[in-house]
Parts: sequence; C-alpha cells; structure tokens
Amino acid sequence: MEPDCRTRDTVFQELAERAPGAPFLALGQTVFWDEPMKSGVVLAARRAGDTRPFVAGVHDTDYFAKFASADGSVGFKALPHNDTTTRGLWSAAGEFSALFGSETVVTRDALSKAGARIAQVSAARPGYLDEVTEAWGWRGVVGLDSVSKVTAEKKLGPMFPELFRTFEWAVDTSLSMVAGPHRADAERARDRLVEMVCGASEAEQGQTLADFYERLLPMLYDLTAGRHVGVETSRTSRLLAFDRETVARPRFDLVRLFVDPSTRSMATKAYDDAVRGTEIYTLDRFGTGALPFDLIIPGVGRGTLRLGNRGGVVMTPDPVGFSFKKPLTSLEDLVDVIERRFGPGCVLVGKAVSLIGMLASEFVFVFHEGASSYVSVSRKFHQALAANGAQLKLNPVLRVRYEPWDAMTDCCTWIKLPEPLHRPFGVDELSAPSFAIRWREVYKEQVARLEKLSKARRTVDIMVLLEQALGGMWSCLASEYAQIHAKLSSLQGFVASAREDRKAVAARIRETKLQVNEIEAEKGRHWRDKVFEKQPSQEDLDRRSAYEHQVDQLCAQVNSLELEWKALLASQEESLASEDIAKAKRRRDSIALEAEIMRMTLVREAIVATDGLRKAAHRPSAWWFPLICPGGAWFNSTMDAAEMWLESVQ
Repeated sequence: MEPDCRTRDTVFQELAERAPGAPFLALGQTVFWDEPMKSGVVLAARRAGDTRPFVAGVHDTDYFAKFASADGSVGFKALPHNDTTTRGLWSAAGEFSALFGSETVVTRDALSKAGARIAQVSAARPGYLDEVTEAWGWRGVVGLDSVSKVTAEKKLGPMFPELFRTFEWAVDTSLSMVAGPHRADAERARDRLVEMVCGASEAEQGQTLADFYERLLPMLYDLTAGRHVGVETSRTSRLLAFDRETVARPRFDLVRLFVDPSTRSMATKAYDDAVRGTEIYTLDRFGTGALPFDLIIPGVGRGTLRLGNRGGVVMTPDPVGFSFKKPLTSLEDLVDVIERRFGPGCVLVGKAVSLIGMLASEFVFVFHEGASSYVSVSRKFHQALAANGAQLKLNPVLRVRYEPWDAMTDCCTWIKLPEPLHRPFGVDELSAPSFAIRWREVYKEQVARLEKLSKARRTVDIMVLLEQALGGMWSCLASEYAQIHAKLSSLQGFVASAREDRKAVAARIRETKLQVNEIEAEKGRHWRDKVFEKQPSQEDLDRRSAYEHQVDQLCAQVNSLELEWKALLASQEESLASEDIAKAKRRRDSIALEAEIMRMTLVREAIVATDGLRKAAHRPSAWWFPLICPGGAWFNSTMDAAEMWLESVQ
C-alpha cells in the first residue's frame, strides 16, 4: 500500500482516532539490525503529543538458525551468504551488517543476465564463484548441530563468543571506513558499544539470547537517539503466553474463531482463500485439523497445532499428542487441555498471516517500509472474516521509510569506501555529504553498466566495453586481443581456404574413381561381347588393352590426387600446430578469462552499489549512526526526513 502525503502530525492525529491508547509495538529477532531506529518514532510521537507506551520487543518464538556443517562441526559459526556453498543459509536472530552492507547475494542468475560465462570461470578458478556471489558486509551466526530450539530457549553462553566476534567484525569493519578528524570520536563510540554488549552479556548467569537482547534493547534505543527514549520491553513469548490467565485477552480472539465449531470452517476457508496463490501453505498442507497457529511447548519445541474431535497433535520436531473426552467448544476448553497435558509456559503464536491479526488487536505495529510482506495477505484474510460476520477490531500499522544516505548531508565524517564501491564512486575516500549527493547518480550509472554488460556477449564485445569503461590496462589488453584475434582470424582464413582446396581435390578424386568404375564396366561388357568364349580379332584385343591402359592412367591420377589431399591436410595441421599459433591461442584464452573475471567483478560492484545500498538503506543497522556520526546529526536528519503513514490491517 502506497503512503499518502500527509504531515507527520496528521498521521499521529489519525492514529489517535483509529487506535486511541493502543501501545506501539516493534518486534525484531535481533537488536543489532534496524529495530532501535524506531527510537525516532518514539520521539516523533512525543513531539506530536502522542504519549502512548512504546513496547520494544524481541521476536523470540522462531527457531534459531541452523546450517549443516560439511565437516561435522558443532557449536556456532558466523557464515557469509553466497549463491553456492551457503545458498540455503537463513539467519535472523544472529545477523550483522557492516556499514553499507546487506544480505544482497550476487546471484548466478544476475551474473548470467549480465553475460558472464560462469562455467568457463568456475573451471579455471574453482571457488571463485563463492567469492563473487557473496553478500558484501553481512554475516549470520548459525548453529552447526542438529538441536532445534526457539530463540526464547537458546542459551547465550555457548554462542556468545561467536556472536561477539561477529559483532566486533561488523563494528570494526564499519570503523575502518571512518577517516578524518572525527575518527577519535568514532573510536570512543565503538568502545561504548562494546562495553554495552559485554556488560549485558555478564548481567545474568544462564541467560538466554532473548534475555540478552531484551536487556540491550532500551540501551540501544537510547544510544541511537542520543537521549533517553523511555521504551518498555517485552518478547513474543511473553506477549503470546497461553494460559488460563491470558486466554481472555483480545490477542487470542482470532484463535477463538478456529476453535469454536460454529465458526471454524468459515475461518479456515477465509484463511485458505487469502493465502491461496501465494507462497504460503493452505492449512491442509499441514495435516488434518491444522490451525494457522503454532504451539511452543517448553523444552519440546514449536509446531503446528492440529485439533480433532477427541484429541490433537503439536507438530514439534518429535510430534506430541493430547486427548480430550469431548469435542472442544471454546478457547477456554483448549487452554485447559494444553495446561493439563504440557504444564505452564506454553506459547500460542500465529503463523505469519495470523500473527499480525493477533497482536494488531491490542497494539499498533511499527514496521519499516517493506517489512512483513504478509500484511496484504492478512488484510485479505480479515476482510473475508468480516464479510462473514466475524469482524475483529484491529489497529492499523504505522509504516516508516528511511533515506539514510540522503541524510548524510548533515554528517561531518569522511568515509573510506569499501572496496566494491571504489570503482562505482570513482574515489576511495570522500566526505559524507559528497556521498549523499553522489550515491543516487552512482545507482543510475551502475544500472546502465549492467545493461551494457548484458549486451556484450562476445569476448571482442566485452573487451571493447572494458577499454571504454576502464581504460588503462584494458586499453593495452584490448589492443593485444585485437591483434591476436586478427592473426587467428587470418589463420582461420587460411584454414578455410585449405579446406576448400581439399574439398576440390576430394571432388576430383571422386570424379576420377567414377571414371574408373565406368571404364571397368565397359571393359567387362567388351569382354563378354567380344572376347569370352569368342575368337577375338586383333582389333578387339587392342581395344581391351586400351581399356586397361586408361584404368591404369586414372588410378595413377587417383593416387596423385590422394597424395595432394594429404599434403594439403598436413600443411594445415602444421600451421595450426605451430608453437607460435599455440602461444597466441593460450594468450587469447588468458585475456578472455581476465575479461570474464572482470565482467563478474563489475557485476558484483554494480549490485553492491544498487540493490545492496538500497536494501541497506531500507533497514539500516541502528548502531551505525552513533558509531559513524557520534554527535547525532546523521540520525536526527534521517528521522526528520523519514516518511510515516498508516496501513490498514482489515
């Protein structure tokens, strides 16, 4: 849904009318990404007179990422994301991005569209594809063993060393880009960040990753804003705790529709109709009786909740069942069964589409632009429910759009650009305001470069493009390649001429052999008519001798022509096999490989400077701002220019 053009104050006024008093809610799987940027939303709301609470939450009900180790390693490891060895990687609770970095993989499809000869380069440089497709400036911490646990139950201790090393990598990579007189301020900011993270990790023995993140949230909100913001904290596992005390809360009203026999089929159809045609599964794909909700059982895991007439099952990694004497008629019946079977501490969390409707009943979600692509599907789902008389009161979503690169006009820092941005920007170092002014033009230039690369399919075409675009060494290589190409083209002309000469000789051989066959046939007829069992005259005998002489002459011609054909072939092979030609071919192939590697490098740089910068801007890591511009000018400018609008959930 596109934002409107109303002022920020108007947005908050409308929000006061549509969702009076409903707390803001910002959920994130990690605190090291963009969530603390929403401290700017808190400040904007307060300036507009909106004093509703702001809840910063840890989304801790998803499984922590796993990745099978090829060498059987266990524990935790930070991995890059590429389109080869880590193609299937997913990490949300443990991801980090350095300044300008994002999880933007340079896909093999993108390389192919730009004309890259992937097989040729991969054969000559094994492993090079890993490097060239890797998302720049991004790392994700994953578990290497087979144990599956949601973030709420993941102990911090075993993973903290790798988590902290990756955090230091992201911070120090970003710090290495700071130049000029503000470097010392950035170093002090770096020390504050590290001290904060270390302090939070030591605050409580045996804490989980969710404990750690919740402790850090208000600190990072304040650090990012440069002042005390005053947020409350929570977690998805706490917000959606499912027990006899919480069951009456509005957040579970959506669940009631799927438990009550009078509305269950209607609710199921509304859900299935909404998700059909998307990548989201309809409920029958989860098994008979499946609901669009997962139950998290302490110590067991998370799984789809399925209900029948006399029992149910939770599709945890090792499914667990439960039974009841008569069909459930209410949500209270369900919670009684769950507590008796699994004890306290269970959490009932909606699948992507349902989760929005659960929490939007009591909170105003704060999403950045593009976050939770399921909102449109959720809206369709709730509209279908309302059309069937089951309208729930849901609060709108508050959307936020950032343009942090434009906002760098007010940042005094000098930036040493990372290597993939050197060529696109044409410099290694520039001021932050210059980056702000230049980056959109660079974006356009790199889009155009990708288009040109896609049209340069032949090696000679890519050589011309590289000479025009890069000059220097490529002017020399283009000239050398053209000379070799001309030389080999001339040789190809010789080969073609020799091939035509051989064809002509072969044709004469065939014609001569045909003549031999014709004379032999005529000779045979003459033998039968004039000589065999006859009294041949001298003239007949002379005629026979003449036939034999003609055959001998023609056979001699055939032998001579065959020798001529072999001589032509030997001359051609000798020319092709010469060391001079072999050397020219090797050099031609070497230059072609260099050109293909440079093509792939240019594609990588173009994607980092276009999609990469765009995605990094949409969801900037909040800690970049106090590190790069400790005075707060960059953050303040970003939030002053941020667009906000409301999006309906129903």
